[in-house]
Amino acid sequence: MRRSLRDAFVGFSLLGGLVIFSGAMLWLRDFRLSSKTWEITANFKDASGLANMSPVTYRGIIVGSVKKITFTPNTVETNIKLNDDNLILPKPVIAKIVTSSMLGGDAQLSLVSLGKPLDKKELLKVKEDCPNKRILCSGDKIKGVGLVSITSLTEGINGIIDEADRQAIVNKISESIEQFDRTQANLDELVLLSKSELKRAKPIISELTKASIHLNNILESLDNPKTLGDIKELASTSTTLMKKMDQISSDMGNMMEDKELIDALKRLTIGLGKLFDDIYP
Repeated sequence: MRRSLRDAFVGFSLLGGLVIFSGAMLWLRDFRLSSKTWEITANFKDASGLANMSPVTYRGIIVGSVKKITFTPNTVETNIKLNDDNLILPKPVIAKIVTSSMLGGDAQLSLVSLGKPLDKKELLKVKEDCPNKRILCSGDKIKGVGLVSITSLTEGINGIIDEADRQAIVNKISESIEQFDRTQANLDELVLLSKSELKRAKPIISELTKASIHLNNILESLDNPKTLGDIKELASTSTTLMKKMDQISSDMGNMMEDKELIDALKRLTIGLGKLFDDIYP
């Protein structure tokens, strides 16, 4: 009885481990039971490193995988399966072959959206109207960009050398000379425009010159000892006048504080009032 229970426990443990391992593998391959898949096609001149089931990413997140690779005389056609039905990629979109790390590793596809982001209203509209010119839809074909490697760089250098052997460099130099001539013509036009602007600015420059002359005359006058003496004398006179005004104000204050003087002024005012009343009844 105990042996049967032990065998059953071992069997269930093995079955559970198998289920967990299968689920982990499906998760690593970005397999989703509940999501709807859709497919697009990318064409490459050279798809070195890609293979069936290579991961497809968007902004570093796995969104699908390479389903099938077909060779044609001119291109390599790659069928891509995307697992996220809600993935919105504004056009144009390209598929770029990259590696999993800076030091190399397995090749994978990276989707790059070069289009303008959609607002909320436009997003609802294009979802209902797919295929659409604004977003990537199922069945669309996009451009593929190959992986840059030392081999491709070497081939590029060899191509440059071959092109130089065919005197392509001479043509490039000729084009550079033509470009220089066009630049020289633009510079001549710029010089003419600068001369015309200087002619327009000439009256302003003359007025500024006159203003600077007047300013220099004023400064010279201020620097004259006689003018400085006059200014000092004027300042001294102003100070003396202010002192006199202060003294008069103080005297007036003292007079206003004299009660006998104030009573006399009041009586005088009353007497004058009665006099005018008698003269002009």
